[in-house]
Amino acid sequence: MENLTQIAHNVYFTLKDKSPEAQQKMVEACHKYLSGHPGCVFFAAGVLTEELDRPVNDRAFQVALHVVFDSLESQNAYQVAERHVQFIEENKESWESVRVFDSTVAS
Repeated sequence: MENLTQIAHNVYFTLKDKSPEAQQKMVEACHKYLSGHPGCVFFAAGVLTEELDRPVNDRAFQVALHVVFDSLESQNAYQVAERHVQFIEENKESWESVRVFDSTVAS
């Protein structure tokens, strides 16, 4: 377990407005405010893959955010970073719910 040093931060947004336009707006906001933070080694944001509808697929979201940080310290700094806080303030009214899954990982 000593090789597990990175932090995977996965966020699933269920939107009040489920239209393709609202989904695209949220993805664009993720890219604008949440990419390029110090310590980020991977960033991706996108929408639910409609074609993947197996019994094991959780489909209770429209937009997914995936960020991997090089350390817990980097992830903690991201949580209070001005751009992250601004993202929340500007977008929280559009969210029906948000689910966050954080884990310690290795590549």
